[in-house]
Amino acid sequence: MGLAQTFTEVVDSLTDDWTDLELDLRIFDESRYIDAATYLVTCNAQPYSRHDWHWRLLVAHRFGHAAAVPAVHTALTLLDDAEIEGELVVREVRVGRVEVTQMWGRPESMKEQFRQIRSQ
Repeated sequence: MGLAQTFTEVVDSLTDDWTDLELDLRIFDESRYIDAATYLVTCNAQPYSRHDWHWRLLVAHRFGHAAAVPAVHTALTLLDDAEIEGELVVREVRVGRVEVTQMWGRPESMKEQFRQIRSQ
């Protein structure tokens, strides 16, 4: 199974209220490290130094300071297409956090519309 397929299965297994996902990625052929890093720059993968794992991938569900699910999936698909094999491990999943938005001074209709959009 490819990295992109593994990632899709991980995301599909999460409940809908997940907000942050932290994954570790290791490639099997370290001579392809530079090639892999070139593809992973699209999802802002964080390289580890002096560690068994090569990169940390931070993924955001609907908001936050991390890569979006489609960006991570695309980067992993690029690795699969380049035949760079590896392994993904889930390190942490955070659930139940909510986006904080300043609503002071905004009309009630805008506040209600914002609540409706975010509740879906």
